[in-house]
Amino acid sequence: MDETRPPPRSRSIYLLPNLFTTAGLFAGFYAIIAASNGDFVNAAVAVFVAGVMDGLDGRVARLTGTSSEFGVQYDSLADLVSFGMAPALVMYHWSLSSLKFDGDVLGRIGWLAAFLYAACAALRLARFNTQVGTVDKRWFVGLASPAAAGLMMSFVWAFADGSLGWSGEELRYVALVVSIVAALLMVSRIRFWSFKGGSEKGPRSERVPFMVLALVPIVIAIMVIDLPRTLFVVGVLYALSGPVMWLWQRWRQPASRVQ
Repeated sequence: MDETRPPPRSRSIYLLPNLFTTAGLFAGFYAIIAASNGDFVNAAVAVFVAGVMDGLDGRVARLTGTSSEFGVQYDSLADLVSFGMAPALVMYHWSLSSLKFDGDVLGRIGWLAAFLYAACAALRLARFNTQVGTVDKRWFVGLASPAAAGLMMSFVWAFADGSLGWSGEELRYVALVVSIVAALLMVSRIRFWSFKGGSEKGPRSERVPFMVLALVPIVIAIMVIDLPRTLFVVGVLYALSGPVMWLWQRWRQPASRVQ
């Protein structure tokens, strides 16, 4: 009777990719601790470190053939901390908490905006996990949670170092808008370029024009000159790219019907 039983399901847990996932989780956790201690620059940097680790764990798993269902679920939970809870709490401690000085109602709106961001990040990750095998890999449906976290933390980093002369308290209403917009973009149906190449036209679709490649050294040079502000500009441009493309397509559709 034992021979008729199906083979036991593999319970292997691969060390290498999960080490990167754990490093990203640690970076997100450290960002929360740093923000609670008022060290907002290092908190923002830690979230970017988590983003680098998040990009490496999946690639390492694919290159080494060590992908597993455990790794997928662990990565998703780590992302919720690093790109959901950490950015929300960093933004709250740096700026949104200052809304309480404008009244009790605005104080509640401040922490509700932080909660909205964290909740939308959780919803975005859950939707991604359920649609990963059915959507076009060239696009993200909704702003990806690492990109939303990058927008939030580049905003904090760009001003928290004091070089521009504005504090989080002075920018509390701007921070409120950034948090809400980032949250809503994550759960929207707007498409954003994933930079992964296309699946419809084969490997050739992953090629990029030479001018795009030539711009890479220029971008790196600018980032070295003023990294926080460059990251913030890149984050804003990428966040705007989806809505602009959506509006462009909506404008083109009626025109094509008239023709």
